[in-house]
Amino acid sequence: MAQDATHNADSGAATYAPLLPVPAARRAFGTSDAFALWFSLGIGLLVAQAGALLVPGLSLPHALAAIVIGTVIGVVLLALAGVAGTDTGLAAMSSLRPTLGVRGASVPAVLNAVQLVGWGSFEIIVMRDSADALAKQSFNLSMPLVWTLIFGVLSTLLAITGPLSFVRRFLRTWGIWLLLGGAGWLTWNLLSKHDLTALMNRPGTGDMTFGAGIDLVVAMPLSWLPLIADYTRFGRSAGGTFRGTLLGYGIANIWFYALGAVYALAAGGGDALLTIALAQAAGGIALLLILVDEVDNAFADIHSAAVSTGTFWARASVPLLSAGFGALCTLVALLVQMGKYQNFLLLIGSVFAPLFGVVLADHFILRKRRIDVAALADLRGAYGFSGGWHVSGFVAWVLGIAAYHAINNWLPNLGATLPSLVIGALAYLALASRRRGEMRSSST
Repeated sequence: MAQDATHNADSGAATYAPLLPVPAARRAFGTSDAFALWFSLGIGLLVAQAGALLVPGLSLPHALAAIVIGTVIGVVLLALAGVAGTDTGLAAMSSLRPTLGVRGASVPAVLNAVQLVGWGSFEIIVMRDSADALAKQSFNLSMPLVWTLIFGVLSTLLAITGPLSFVRRFLRTWGIWLLLGGAGWLTWNLLSKHDLTALMNRPGTGDMTFGAGIDLVVAMPLSWLPLIADYTRFGRSAGGTFRGTLLGYGIANIWFYALGAVYALAAGGGDALLTIALAQAAGGIALLLILVDEVDNAFADIHSAAVSTGTFWARASVPLLSAGFGALCTLVALLVQMGKYQNFLLLIGSVFAPLFGVVLADHFILRKRRIDVAALADLRGAYGFSGGWHVSGFVAWVLGIAAYHAINNWLPNLGATLPSLVIGALAYLALASRRRGEMRSSST
């Protein structure tokens, strides 16, 4: 089994075994690669749709403030999780074994695969609906079934080829320039055709609190926490990973959340009108370019769903799993209509934000960025804990989730994502400190 995994790891970017670290000689991503990847993943119609949800509940100045604050919080945490991937060279769900145990890490891996199917399906739905709106606007033609299949197949093919091929052959050569062109065109159209002063002076309805707005923004970068290491494991240095992720995703997230909020407010408010407004912008040219980029978000969801599954189904081939998950996401997109997904974003925050509070505390504070690779699959090793389950890790995780929902219900103005992450981290550190104290007492 170990020999087969090593062979897979050396045979190509898409088939690196999730439970083996990427060798230093095969780590190709520098700062510019990390920037290109996370700038690309931070730009998209789904991000703009999330920005549209902020208005008119919040006034535009309050929405923009929530965007900046939420982005800074979320991207710093995202970049730190990326550093953990570069430190270990492991896929995201594999790196959870030191925190939750050899068997315990399968729980978030399954949850991650499920939520990534949801994200991948939503991405295909957004691309389908946007392309259909563009076709109606330009050619009076509607073919949602065809668009669904086109975007599903494209996303799946990219997922099968793997991240190194995608970044080096597509993003770094010409993809990012198309992306910048589309984003720039949409921004120019916004500034030239709409009275920003009037929009800034328009009061909010109060249907959304400022804390809830920050939570909605934080949810987007945090949605990448369970998969960022699948890509930063190819990073050459922790510093390059941190800087590239921080700047790339931070700039893109602020840019497109703001575009979504302003375009939606100018169109009358709400994400349903956003697609129409974007399709009308500059004859739809910019929207077409953004659609080209949107495929990479679905690619990341599909590929990481396969990698997550590979952490507990070691004999499965990551490319074949990518093909299967791509087909599943396309099928879901064919059967499900686009609707409000604000609760979906917040639910993800309630599960994975506290978990990564625990994981980051473990990696940076307790283990000091070190990992015993040989113990990752050994039930008798350092990460075997109690039959493969680290009870303290799960207790801290559950406390963080409970804190999220308690704060969200009783103190909605506070915002629950960051406090739940901090509570999960502090609970884990407290449990670890107690365990060390008990061990010292028993030794004396």
